[in-house]
Amino acid sequence: MKKVEKIAALLFVAFLSVGTLFASGNGEKESPKMSSNSDSKFGGVLVFARSGDSVGLDPGRETDGESFYGSTPVYDTLVEFVPGQTAIRPALAESWSFSENGLSVTFKLRSGVKFHDGTPFNADAVVYSIERQFKKDHPAYEFGPWKYWGYMDMDNIVESVTAIDDLTVEFKLKKKEAPFIANLAMDFAAIVSPTAGEKYGADFASHPVGTGPFKFISWIKDDSIVYERNNEYWGGDVYLDRLIIKVIPDATARWLALQKGEVDVIDFPSPEDLDDMMNTDGIKVIQQEGLNVGYLALNNEKAPYDNKLVRQAMNYAIDRNEIVSGVYGTAGKPAKNPLPPTMWSYNDDIKAYDYNPEMAKKLLAEAGYANGFKTEIWAMPVARPYNPNGKKVAEIMQAQLSKVGIDVEIISYEWGTYLDKTDQGEHQAAMLGWTGDNGDPDNFLWVLLSEMAAEKPAGNIAFWKNSEFTKLCAEAKEEMDPAKRTELYRKAQEIFHEEAPWVPIAHSVVSEPMKESVQDFVLYPTGRRVFTKVWLKK
Repeated sequence: MKKVEKIAALLFVAFLSVGTLFASGNGEKESPKMSSNSDSKFGGVLVFARSGDSVGLDPGRETDGESFYGSTPVYDTLVEFVPGQTAIRPALAESWSFSENGLSVTFKLRSGVKFHDGTPFNADAVVYSIERQFKKDHPAYEFGPWKYWGYMDMDNIVESVTAIDDLTVEFKLKKKEAPFIANLAMDFAAIVSPTAGEKYGADFASHPVGTGPFKFISWIKDDSIVYERNNEYWGGDVYLDRLIIKVIPDATARWLALQKGEVDVIDFPSPEDLDDMMNTDGIKVIQQEGLNVGYLALNNEKAPYDNKLVRQAMNYAIDRNEIVSGVYGTAGKPAKNPLPPTMWSYNDDIKAYDYNPEMAKKLLAEAGYANGFKTEIWAMPVARPYNPNGKKVAEIMQAQLSKVGIDVEIISYEWGTYLDKTDQGEHQAAMLGWTGDNGDPDNFLWVLLSEMAAEKPAGNIAFWKNSEFTKLCAEAKEEMDPAKRTELYRKAQEIFHEEAPWVPIAHSVVSEPMKESVQDFVLYPTGRRVFTKVWLKK
């Protein structure tokens, strides 16, 4: 019989006590050491199969999970998430401390760390990695756009980054920012080799060089990325000889490859296959409730979605329960808010739009669309944790919306093109979703829905601009009291519900099937796939 492992999602840890983020970091990382290769944990090649390819491997330039999958093995950040949690611990920075007024942070860096190209990690590398994303006179600035820096409002947070000495860096801030330290654990804040950045220029996204547990070897687009163990990794032993991230677009084909032993771990299994996986000898499934939301964004810059009544009608006309039943199965639950229910400050008092075609027709008539209208719905071409099958979701929506007179044309593109077109606002309505990157509501509400995030290239692909919502979120960013922040975010969710810039679709349980030989794999609430301490039982 199949052994199922469930790892609890400890999603509240980082911000139940905000003070822990603003005190000097004192967590311990496993001390650097190397074991003999005769150690039973050492050796082997792990093949991880996913649904789509990375757009690029420079995490400062990308925003999607597939790209971060490709860059995570190569890079480190100043601070990092505790495996399986959203609590923060030291990484390339051994410690940090805030000034008394909260407007500067000083990081003490690890000594003796090297980039994969043999050059030393130091304060200058931190300055290079951060400044390239916001200083327009920086030689690497032109290789952007640095989308995530913008999504996170970092231009309005970071005043300067200065190397005090070789192992000390000071960030000066323009304002207090409650999630600032957690932000620096995110992929966009990865520390890159300045030497490699200068060498490769615009092509650095295809030649990544960091300090991480694995060195980049090769990338065959739409096929595979190959890495080898970094024997000089500062964070202790890395056990796998090689890591291969392989693209297998079809979920059934990924499952077949796992059964045949061609791969070791697969991402985003089809919900219909989960029971079979859980009862297959030699296979185990790790599960965790996802810190995610899948949604249909209604482009407020384009008719008819510039009309609130139409947006509300879309919410009444789409039956989330049917979508969850038909696509997610037991691995999903209908969404009503932009935050997942596992996120602190989630407003469960809000009443979801129920499935009510008659109410939808009434609202359409009030809006001047008594006979309905034609619209496009863009369907994601890849499986993601928040949406395992975009095409199937679109087809269900198409059938449901036809009952209220809305004629839907389904459109899709290659993943990188899809992202580029949606963040430029070319769509009428488009599916997308989000997995929280830092355990903070700000990473959903500000990044996906604020007025600032509607600037192109946009994180807010609904292009919804509500000054009251943005003001509440801005206040919450500077408020250090979690209770007060919660109240602000609850009010913001009420405005979102009334204005209906999205049709929230679902939150999912993330399932990761793998061979039983795969040891110490941990799911992260932030959606990362980390293989630093994974090993293969022989």
